[in-house]
Amino acid sequence: MTSTPPFSPAEATAWARLVAVSELLPTMLDAQLLRDVELTHFEYLVLSVLAASPDQTSRMTRVASQTNATLPRLSHVARRLEEKGLLERFPCPQDKRATNARITSEGLAVLDRAAPGHVATVRSNVLDALEPGELDQLAAITASILARLDPEGRLSATQCDSATTEPAASARS
Repeated sequence: MTSTPPFSPAEATAWARLVAVSELLPTMLDAQLLRDVELTHFEYLVLSVLAASPDQTSRMTRVASQTNATLPRLSHVARRLEEKGLLERFPCPQDKRATNARITSEGLAVLDRAAPGHVATVRSNVLDALEPGELDQLAAITASILARLDPEGRLSATQCDSATTEPAASARS
């Protein structure tokens, strides 16, 4: 059996910082969204996936895949969003065993209200901390990691195409 070498000092630092960001970022995003529109970041993500779907409707299994959620977790969150009037669930017409979800007009309105604060929070805490070249590096680094973690491209982020997004320099102006 081969042993895995310990982290180098540079690897240990990079890993520790990635873990710290992955721990701190969700709390910061939740705090802003809960304050502004009484949604968690995951609820915002679910509504965003639905809003971007054809006819603003998607199978629950697809939403679960694109948000990296288990079906039980997504069902629980969908029930809460349904109780708030932000989405509706109904049997899939093509497969009665499956369930579809559709964002409601109120859900779209909440997304519209949430988006400016969400963008400002992400910008001030993440994007504005980076120089334009670092933004490109971050995109490349996270793409490499996502290729390993999500080789099937299930998550929306894995499906991002840098060729279809603005260059970082123009996005910062």
